[in-house]
Amino acid sequence: MYAYAVPDLHEPTVDTEELRPTRLEVDLDAIADNYRVIASRVAPARVIPVLKANAYGHGLVEVARTLEPLGPAWLAVAYLEEALRLRKAGVRAPILVLGGLVGAQIPRFLEHDISITASSVDKLRAVEEAAAATGRRARVHLKIDTGMERIGVHWYSAGPLLEASLQCRHVEVEGIFTHLARADEDDLAPSRQQLERFAEVLQFYEQRSLPPPVRHVASSGVIERWPECRLDAVRPGVLLYGCGARADTRPIWPVRPALRWVTRVVFFKVVRPGSPVSYGGTWAPRRMTRIITLPVGYGDGYMRAMSNRAQVLVRGERRPVVGRICMDQVMVDIDWGTAYNGDEVVLLGSDGSREIRAEELAAWADTIPHEVLAAINTRVPRVHRGGVRSVPDDAAHHGPSRR
Repeated sequence: MYAYAVPDLHEPTVDTEELRPTRLEVDLDAIADNYRVIASRVAPARVIPVLKANAYGHGLVEVARTLEPLGPAWLAVAYLEEALRLRKAGVRAPILVLGGLVGAQIPRFLEHDISITASSVDKLRAVEEAAAATGRRARVHLKIDTGMERIGVHWYSAGPLLEASLQCRHVEVEGIFTHLARADEDDLAPSRQQLERFAEVLQFYEQRSLPPPVRHVASSGVIERWPECRLDAVRPGVLLYGCGARADTRPIWPVRPALRWVTRVVFFKVVRPGSPVSYGGTWAPRRMTRIITLPVGYGDGYMRAMSNRAQVLVRGERRPVVGRICMDQVMVDIDWGTAYNGDEVVLLGSDGSREIRAEELAAWADTIPHEVLAAINTRVPRVHRGGVRSVPDDAAHHGPSRR
């Protein structure tokens, strides 16, 4: 049974497919199964599933509600607004915001018991001051930069941050982490260097006979193939959704893709030899051929860079996308095959024994699977199946539970 996420068009009784024939089908049971596979393989390390960017296009709230009963260490997001949306939806699990913050946001973190990434001494002190002023206890994860040059204190000057964290009276340091800049590469040497730098920082606790906070480093690129990097917790992103970390790799473990992106034929015509198709005339048939038009385009996240490279499944057969992908439409050459208006076409996912994976779309667009998934626009209706029974998005939040 499918539950349709209907856009607010002031017609709540209209079926989504009547509004638009393009939709994204999300298998929440696949995501739950993937989580269980990862959790079983990395134990005793715990799992911090990454739900940023609308859960990589799968639906932030729906994925969070599916994973919450499975006991994640934290649900990780990138921005405060993502965390607040989860709290508003009634998600009580611990939530960690991985990204940077500005001081004005701190009271909202405290009000909703959301864990903060403390990336400098100044930011940590600002959190301490805000917590003291409001009488609330803040929860933070210390961010160490071991080679990403993004946010966080450099590993060689991390001592003052860790020392300051011991002086805070209104802050609980839950975790300490770094992020690998080249985790998806075959050569692990750069990542090993980052892990060594992180280990140097952690000697701070050993030298003081203190237990370290929860240590987490591993992302999808190394979780499967580098056990030494798992430490106390891992942060699967694209792996959680059944995809490889690169266009030319697939997961080693038995996780499976959770998305099926489909549309329907809206036009059919016969095109003469030499007659250019779409903007710029970048493709023309060499012989009489049949062209179908699909109501989807780069405005939905079906990337323009895939023009004249992508393939779709029409009646279970792979057919090439021809001409430039438009903002709202795509043309497909079906040769002298058959297709009718209203026929379902698969852009991503399976149709019978055939399948198109996110890694393939990434290769056609010269990018990574992460971008393919995250780029699918919210104007594409999501259809979720499986998972836990949802409560309304505007359900009152009565405060999170901490594990």
